[in-house]
Amino acid sequence: MKSSSTLCRLLLAFFAANACALSVATAQTAPPAAAKAPVVDPLATMLSQLSLDKYKATIKGLTLFGDRRQGTERNRRALDWIEAQLKSYGCTNVERLQYSFTEPGPRLSSGPGGGGGLGGPAGSGGSTLFGDRAYTGVNGNPLLQADVKLRELNTEQTPIGTSMRENVYCTKVGTTHPEEMYIVSAHMDGIGFGEAANDNGSGTALVMELARIFSAPGVSTERSIRFALWNNEESGLNGARAYVEQRKNLQGIESPKGSGKYPEPKWLGVIQHDMMLWDHGMPIPKLDAAGKPVVDAKGQVVYVSPPEQRREADVNIEFQSNSVLSDASAKLAWVLHAANNKYATHYPAAVGPHMTNTDSIPFMDLAPSISLRENERGQQIGAGWNPNWHQPSDMFSTYSDKDFMLGLNAAQTTLAGVAQLSGASIKK
Repeated sequence: MKSSSTLCRLLLAFFAANACALSVATAQTAPPAAAKAPVVDPLATMLSQLSLDKYKATIKGLTLFGDRRQGTERNRRALDWIEAQLKSYGCTNVERLQYSFTEPGPRLSSGPGGGGGLGGPAGSGGSTLFGDRAYTGVNGNPLLQADVKLRELNTEQTPIGTSMRENVYCTKVGTTHPEEMYIVSAHMDGIGFGEAANDNGSGTALVMELARIFSAPGVSTERSIRFALWNNEESGLNGARAYVEQRKNLQGIESPKGSGKYPEPKWLGVIQHDMMLWDHGMPIPKLDAAGKPVVDAKGQVVYVSPPEQRREADVNIEFQSNSVLSDASAKLAWVLHAANNKYATHYPAAVGPHMTNTDSIPFMDLAPSISLRENERGQQIGAGWNPNWHQPSDMFSTYSDKDFMLGLNAAQTTLAGVAQLSGASIKK
């Protein structure tokens, strides 16, 4: 029995040793497991197509037409240029919407040089800001433009009376739900005898850059996106109002019937962009050589904007709390806020409930509507936070790369948000 037990133990030890050797040999000769392919984030791929240089170049192109004042030849040439650019991006379905507009007589002066506007140091609308304020107004004096060539370019003024005006837009047609769309928009006109680089070349260029990226080969969206450039914002949101009046009752109607085509898809949301570059903060007293505050002829302290973009600058995302669809608009704002948190590179976003005086206003009771801008309109711009607003100084050369980066971060915010909302994907 004892010898039999010993034999069993020897056999077990032999087989165990050989099994171990076999497993080691197998491990050494077996092919390595295939590495998992990295997951590609289509949003990150699309965002990589945004660059500061391209954004600046598009703004610069718009400034070649001066302030693009509504009703002038330079405004019409700017529209032609925008249309040509959109087509060059691959937006083959560029369209224009015509509307008749009657220009009233000259408005009373409300600022240096005249011309209207928010007027006064307190501004209007929105929430109340307690702190230093600077005067705001619209420059109506061409002689305040020191650049002679730009002054000559801006010579033609809006003719009084009735004339035909146009908006221009193109549409990324959705593959799954072409009958639904998001509108990404900005106004392309300006005033003030400058180049309207910020108001609103910055917003127009943002929309054009997004149209370029969404129109790239291989990019598809489940829902449609319309990239719209409004006219006549400065005269009272007239281009956007005309679009709403002409198109609101056509939403979601297939035409021709059975074609699968929807000339006016249902509005799922409107995302407006208006002044994207300047968030230098609250005006501060201007100091003389002795470090004392400068006062004007009336004995009032003169306030100026800080020279640098403030470190706490942010992208303002506003909805209107008094609108019929305020809850849905707020949800849309927070979607873009989340997109900013994940994808914006430099500046954060802030959500506020005081959207006013911008082209998303005519839509706000019909569709969720928000506006992206550099400051809150009523609280900050109305208090003089932007000294270039409607002034000859609204020129490309006024702004630094820190300013342009704020606009680029707004573009990142909207691109990421709209890509998620529309179901964007990229074909390899």
